[in-house]
Amino acid sequence: MIIALGCDHAGFPLKKLVHDRLEKMGHKVMNLGVDTADVPADYPDYARAVSEAVAAGKAERGVIVCGSGVGATIAANKVPGVRGCMCHDTFSARQGVEDDDMNVLCLGGRIIGQELAFEVLNAFVNAKFSGLDRHRRRKDKVIAIERTYSKEAVK
Repeated sequence: MIIALGCDHAGFPLKKLVHDRLEKMGHKVMNLGVDTADVPADYPDYARAVSEAVAAGKAERGVIVCGSGVGATIAANKVPGVRGCMCHDTFSARQGVEDDDMNVLCLGGRIIGQELAFEVLNAFVNAKFSGLDRHRRRKDKVIAIERTYSKEAVK
């Protein structure tokens, strides 16, 4: 799977570990920055880059790491077609994909530890949307809301 990955300066230490882990899992990583914690970087820039890559189909999924995970989640969900969630537990990461077709995972680099982050990441990348009628119906309703407020085409 191609996974777009980005972070701000606060998320860089965890992003570096996530990048390595994704490659070890056999995924192709689209590194969209940053590559240092030494220079302040604004999370909306990297959330946007990752989200646009996912929405355009250049990546199947995305992972964004910022300090808390909150800012990245807010910014990611502004891009039509993105269903981004902050998950710091494996149930939410798996269920978010299976039931809600979540396509962007947001992590708080200052919140979640390395081992738990790896478990959450594993749950996210290995989950598949169930496609059950009730989940499709709910996803369609979410997309309808997005279309109401967006000038962009929604997938």
